Amino acid sequence: MEFLIEAEADNDEVEHLYDLCFAPGRQGLSSYQLRDGVDPVSELSMICRDETGGLIGAIRYWPVQAGGDQMLLLGPVAVHPIAQGEGIAAILIRRTLEMAATLNWERVILVGDAPYYQRFGFERHYTKHLKFPPPTNPERFLGRALVDGAFDGVSGLVENLTIK
Repeated sequence: MEFLIEAEADNDEVEHLYDLCFAPGRQGLSSYQLRDGVDPVSELSMICRDETGGLIGAIRYWPVQAGGDQMLLLGPVAVHPIAQGEGIAAILIRRTLEMAATLNWERVILVGDAPYYQRFGFERHYTKHLKFPPPTNPERFLGRALVDGAFDGVSGLVENLTIK
């Protein structure tokens, strides 16, 4: 397996993987509204290719803000059904979180399954003063501090943010 930063030429293949792994209505979700018209953070968009060069995993992050405080929105992360259960998503998540910290991002949020994401340090208590656009189950709205105290005093509605 080879883990690489996503190149522009990979976009169609990554979108096809997301279509394969997620429901057809995925782009109607509130998290996609935050991505509308905003490019993903290119330094954190990573893919995984198998030994034949086939795309088997992808992760993207998006710049968002709440109350003027910037943060990353993790997702989507997807692994091709033939490679699920091999730990590829965990590698993608861990590597990119480490990279985000070195790029001086302080906080990351996501909407996902708490029991799965808790092993990466994501917790509900980080987002208790934030509001994610509806419809979103608040129990699935999680955050992770990349530096101590990153969520202290952070509150408000999560909105998209264009990094210039």
